[in-house]
Amino acid sequence: MLLLLLLLLLLRFSTSVLSDNPREPIMILNASEAAWDESSGSASLLSLDQPEDSLPSGALPPLSVWGVALCVSGTLIAAENAIVVTTILATPSLRAPVFLLLASLGLADLLAGVALILHFLFLFCLQPSDWSELLTSGLLVTSLTASLCSLMGVALDRYLSLSHALTYDSGQSRRRAAALLLLTWLGACAIGAGPAMGWNCLGEPAACSVARPLTRTYLSLLCGGFLVVVAITLQLYAGICRVARRHAHAIATQRHFLPAHQSYASKHSNGRGFSRLILVLSVFVGCWMPFSIWGLLGDASSPPLYTYATLVPAAGSSLLNPLLYSLRNKDIRKVLLQGCCPHRCTHNMNTHNPVDV
Repeated sequence: MLLLLLLLLLLRFSTSVLSDNPREPIMILNASEAAWDESSGSASLLSLDQPEDSLPSGALPPLSVWGVALCVSGTLIAAENAIVVTTILATPSLRAPVFLLLASLGLADLLAGVALILHFLFLFCLQPSDWSELLTSGLLVTSLTASLCSLMGVALDRYLSLSHALTYDSGQSRRRAAALLLLTWLGACAIGAGPAMGWNCLGEPAACSVARPLTRTYLSLLCGGFLVVVAITLQLYAGICRVARRHAHAIATQRHFLPAHQSYASKHSNGRGFSRLILVLSVFVGCWMPFSIWGLLGDASSPPLYTYATLVPAAGSSLLNPLLYSLRNKDIRKVLLQGCCPHRCTHNMNTHNPVDV
């Protein structure tokens, strides 16, 4: 697939011509440069994608820098998440609830990468149409919704693994995790099918949101739901901090140590764990909050520059999630190292630590 995409890039790039005509943004963005119009106070995009009404019949828009970045990022997202999903599904020992949630997260991000690749193919290699916009936008909405809900599930799993440590790895926990994931994906597919089922603005441009072809009502409900999930996730991480502090205090009391006289190794470990938590939360909030807020405030007349600046981090979270969640797990890293360098890895797989995700 990667070689085919590279060949298509070379063929399209050899015939590309720059164009200064802006194009209305769709769910996957089509611009690579932005200029600020000081006289009007709004941002106007200098898109490298030629609008359909200025192209000859049957002609494709010229390849842009944005198109190349779109294809490369989609390929990277799909590749790294495919590795994570394959690793988890192909390893029988990785069947704890946390690994089911990480597989769901990887699958959702994999679909986001596929959506980016499909949009590139429809836009630059095939003739764009309304059904292609509905397909790519619906697939992206489904993947982002499932990804965000899976992130909330990972936070819930962390909380339960600390507060109910004795019963965490039971069969009942795995069944509950599977049921939660089933409901998550059914809900994500139902939400993503909205544009294709008629909840779109292709026939009524005035009803469009900041992300065509989604209507403003649809995107407002979607972003409102995103904000609710973000708030619940932050509450779960706050609960994780409270439970961890209680556990640390109980251990210090049993060992007759005071918090002020903890060893350097303990302080260093706690500081490292707190730094990781801050990093995860910063990336999580930084990726999802901008577009969730902008989707509620903006409309079809809003500057496209702000839509580009807020939607890119949301899609970029699919590139960072494997690095922040899956590849930080020791068991997943061991499986990957054993597959890449079997002669350097032992066959001893330690019991997983559900919090180390």
